[in-house]
Amino acid sequence: MNAIMEMIKSEVFLLGIAIFLIILSIGFLILIFKFSTLNKKYKDFMQKLGNGKNLEEDLETYMYRVNKVEQQNNEITNQLEALDQELIKCIKKVGMVRYNAFKDVGSDLSFTLALLNEKNDGIVLNGIYAREMSNIYAKPIENGKSKYTLSEEEVQAIQKALDEK
Repeated sequence: MNAIMEMIKSEVFLLGIAIFLIILSIGFLILIFKFSTLNKKYKDFMQKLGNGKNLEEDLETYMYRVNKVEQQNNEITNQLEALDQELIKCIKKVGMVRYNAFKDVGSDLSFTLALLNEKNDGIVLNGIYAREMSNIYAKPIENGKSKYTLSEEEVQAIQKALDEK
């Protein structure tokens, strides 16, 4: 232990450490110089690659635009899903039957019209034409059926509507 302490106190050891620190400092200065040169070359390269603009700024702008487009796509997808839900309620199936309600009236001027949505809910309209009057009756339809008694023509109109795809 004493030998180590004597060596540390010797002038040669202190001189060696001083030289080592000087070499280390010179190496550090060289690294700083090389780093600044490399940084300058990197900036010049980015300028040339970006056609006179800074490529990093272009990439940041591009990423901002990509994020904005993703957000807009999500909004559009949500709107489309809401529209799909609304379309289920819209009338998509139509069936019509013309017929002669009374024998003394010429032509098929009476009609039955079934209007159904995707779930086969809707109404059936029955328009009865006579010489002195004309009446229209409506009956609700749920799941392709009505809780009211249906005429033969109304059943035919509903079936025509149900057969539509």
